[in-house]
Amino acid sequence: MENSTKKELYGSIQNLYCTDQSLGNHTLVLSVIHFFLSVTAFLGNTLILVASRKESFLHPPSKLLYRSLATTDLLVGLISEPSAALYSMILGLERDRHHWLGVCFYSAAVSTVSFTILCTVSLLTLAAISIDRLLALLSGVRYRHIVTVRRTRAFVIWFWISSIVFASFSIWKYEIPFSFRYGIILLCLLISAACYTKIYFVLRQRLHVNHEEKDKAGEILANIARYRKTVFTALWVQLTLVICYLPYSIVIAIVTVNGSSTFVHALWGYSAALVYLNSTLNPVLYCWKIRSFRNAVKDTVKQLCP
Repeated sequence: MENSTKKELYGSIQNLYCTDQSLGNHTLVLSVIHFFLSVTAFLGNTLILVASRKESFLHPPSKLLYRSLATTDLLVGLISEPSAALYSMILGLERDRHHWLGVCFYSAAVSTVSFTILCTVSLLTLAAISIDRLLALLSGVRYRHIVTVRRTRAFVIWFWISSIVFASFSIWKYEIPFSFRYGIILLCLLISAACYTKIYFVLRQRLHVNHEEKDKAGEILANIARYRKTVFTALWVQLTLVICYLPYSIVIAIVTVNGSSTFVHALWGYSAALVYLNSTLNPVLYCWKIRSFRNAVKDTVKQLCP
């Protein structure tokens, strides 16, 4: 009885994911996009992870958070995007699609579960980076005693464990991870917005005070300038994520309220590809905004391509 129920559930999920023909010619375009982004995300983030071992400018806990973010982006290129590309390719088959139903189902399952896990870890990590920047501003000399590598590593491990637990529910009840994804997106964005707003007002207040205290103003303003660079880097990464995730969130909301259609389903596919694009853009942002990362990447490329 239990085996028959599992077979019926497996068959219904296959039909749900693998008999859809609403994407039409978009499947080939989406599969090409996913394959291209998987290569760029994998190569870019591999280079960042190798180069980050030589980077010494960032505080070790902060570097650990950036390495965790780069790891999720690398796994997007290694797991999520190839499986999404394979799924789109199978949907585009006009003949003998029934022979590929098993591969279609597992590629859709791997893409969905890994997408949920990695996006959740990325959101939590970005929220942690915003909290880290706020603590660096408010704690002063106590910052290095409060934010340690050991504590940061514990939080990163908790991010992964909690994301895996909730994403595993998508195998048998997809409403749970969908609801969790909405909640975690909203929570992380609110935390980040609150932290950066607080940072803005504190910096504004300190700059006003320091201009009046001319004796110490030069040194303090120089420290604030260095701190602002790290904040702007984190803020750029945060804004890029919001831009990439916003269309996908809007499409999901439309599907939830009004249901799907051929046009909306195509938008869904392209908005998901835009989310994957974020994993390719992050390494570019690291090299653009963090000079020590940029120099480390240059040295790594010179060693690989003498």
